[in-house]
Amino acid sequence: MYIKIKLLILLFFISTFAFSQQKWNLEQCVQYAMDHNISIKQSDIQARLAGITYQQSKLSKIPTANFSNSEAYRFGKSQNPSTGILENQNYFTVGLNLQSSVEIFNWFSKKNTVLANEWSVQAANAATDKLKDDIGLAVANSYLQVLLADEQRNIADVQVKQSIAQLEIVKKQVAAGALPELNQVELESQLANDSANLITATGNVTQAKYVLKSNMNLDAATPFEIEQPPVDNIPVEAIGDLQPEDIYALALANMPQQKMNDFKLNSAQKNALAAKAALYPSISAFGSLSTNYGYFRTPTYQQIFTGYGPSGLVVDNGSGYVDVQKPLYTNGGKNGYITSNGLGTQFSNNFGQSVGISISVPIFNGWQSKANLQRAKLNIQSLEYQKDLDNQTLKQDIYQAYNLAVVAREKFTSSLQAVESAQKSYDFSTKRYNVGMLSTLEQITNQNNLFKAKLQYVLNHFDYVFKMKVLEYYKGQGIKLMP
Repeated sequence: MYIKIKLLILLFFISTFAFSQQKWNLEQCVQYAMDHNISIKQSDIQARLAGITYQQSKLSKIPTANFSNSEAYRFGKSQNPSTGILENQNYFTVGLNLQSSVEIFNWFSKKNTVLANEWSVQAANAATDKLKDDIGLAVANSYLQVLLADEQRNIADVQVKQSIAQLEIVKKQVAAGALPELNQVELESQLANDSANLITATGNVTQAKYVLKSNMNLDAATPFEIEQPPVDNIPVEAIGDLQPEDIYALALANMPQQKMNDFKLNSAQKNALAAKAALYPSISAFGSLSTNYGYFRTPTYQQIFTGYGPSGLVVDNGSGYVDVQKPLYTNGGKNGYITSNGLGTQFSNNFGQSVGISISVPIFNGWQSKANLQRAKLNIQSLEYQKDLDNQTLKQDIYQAYNLAVVAREKFTSSLQAVESAQKSYDFSTKRYNVGMLSTLEQITNQNNLFKAKLQYVLNHFDYVFKMKVLEYYKGQGIKLMP
């Protein structure tokens, strides 16, 4: 037993270590979010409920069949189930009944209801797809934010290493008397500032990972590392291939929100037709099979004559009215029992069938059918307005995304030039600083300018990539970080 426990503990730590060593790419992060997001699961349940409603409406077109069985013990005066005569007798009864009905014509009410429910299923699935797209976009954005934060941390780390190397050189020069002690103090201050920037950048990486985990619905305590493709290797389409009007045309046909609006509108139109059909007569056919069985057991006795007595009747014999006498008997010994017919005989004798056609004509039902039709028509108008509103919003979002992408591209190009200029300035100042022609403070200033330029370049680069990915998303290509 002890050995088994040790093996279980070892396997647990091996699996935990393997999980912690796994590096997640964007596709894995998005898939995990799809599989574990609670909102997506709830939306999927709604889609399945819509599917059940659709399936039920399809089966409602076939005839109904219901079987019923009743068993009872009756006493006192009641109808004999075999003869139909009222008798003061105790019975044990069994009744069987099979009924069926089917609508023959109802102005296509059920057909349109089935079609409406079918469109509702597709609308529910499109709603789930939209939620998945929204989650995927959020995960992609937070994934890029982790890459950005990590890149900024790397730049801060290089800055710290450069400051440490410069400080070591200056310390030796100060010790040798070649430079004043002020130079060393200035570099120590710069190193402290760079170290603070590195600590902040490291914290930003951790915070960005927490945001990504949250979007993935991954436990915050889970060890987590992501693949870090160089931002230069992330494929980006040419801005000329992402014109807003072309993207809008593709988005109208491919975006889940637009599909969902179309499906909902189609469903509402079919529901309106079904509501209209409720204003007209409907024809149905029905039929039933029934039988019953009653059991009783009554004892019989020998009849002993005891004389005559009044019967309660009076007749006129020509000379006057006289009472009619009736013979009187009393029960003697028991002869036996009178019982009901057998089960099979009664079921056969009492077997009944019925078929018929019924016509239902709506005359007045509290304005319910008319109100349902009016509500259905208003619902169509509401969905049409919603469709137009969502299409307008989509177009505005695409044009805004395109404008943001153009601006981000210009900022990225500008920041690249700024880095090149800052790097040249820093290289020249380093040469002058090394020969004593530049003060330490001026060198630190040039170094900080280069650091800021690199940070801004990285920020603009990732911003440009994400803005372009948003345009690709509207185009229907999804979001990919690998070729």
